[in-house]
Amino acid sequence: MEDILAVKNLTLKFGALAAVDDLTFSVRKGEIFGIAGPNGAGKTTLFNAITGVYRSTGDILFYGKQINGLKPHVICQKGIARTFQASIIFSSMTVESNIRAGATFGHKRASKEKVKETTEKIMELLSIQEKSDVVVHGARLFDKKLVMLGAALATEPKLLFLDEPLGGLSPQEILQSVEIFKKINKEMKITLVVIEHIMKFLMLLSDRLMILSNGKSVILDIPEKVAKNKKVVEIYLGEEYAVDAKD
Repeated sequence: MEDILAVKNLTLKFGALAAVDDLTFSVRKGEIFGIAGPNGAGKTTLFNAITGVYRSTGDILFYGKQINGLKPHVICQKGIARTFQASIIFSSMTVESNIRAGATFGHKRASKEKVKETTEKIMELLSIQEKSDVVVHGARLFDKKLVMLGAALATEPKLLFLDEPLGGLSPQEILQSVEIFKKINKEMKITLVVIEHIMKFLMLLSDRLMILSNGKSVILDIPEKVAKNKKVVEIYLGEEYAVDAKD
């Protein structure tokens, strides 16, 4: 299976602290790749390095081409989009305007017809077309997350990073989100990389799962094997989870 992303010997330091420490891994085209680990493990920092927010050493290859040192907007327009832990949106604008902003940003010299078509397609995919005129500021958290996701999708990425997309959601909203992610992956053919603390759903969602600790990979494997890894249980999951996994 073709690698859409290859990270080789990636290191990112803040002073003497290596937040990402000589990390090497690859993401296969078409998969859902999960990332988990304790707080401070380097998960979001890794996203920031790949998407150009932070400068790092090592190699970051997207479809075999180096993207190290490129600015975030250039990386986005090459086909890599992301969401954030907090709902980063234009709160004074409507749902539709937020999605349209993503569609406009993601396409150089896009026609009005193309932007309109993309905006409507994304709102329909996320079932938010009836809320198109709602100003985002007063929306509930779930809707804000959908708007942020929609704006990212409107750039028409090949690779989408989701940073703790389930945080703060109700059980029902979590189930809805997981189904949306699967739909994005299968129907839109977008490769997903997902950071999440809710391991039950991350394991159900992911084709492969990487556990980070202190900026290093502890294990990268299918979720079933990750859950049984003794070191992962010790540093992250805990004995209670290990018992549940056996059951």
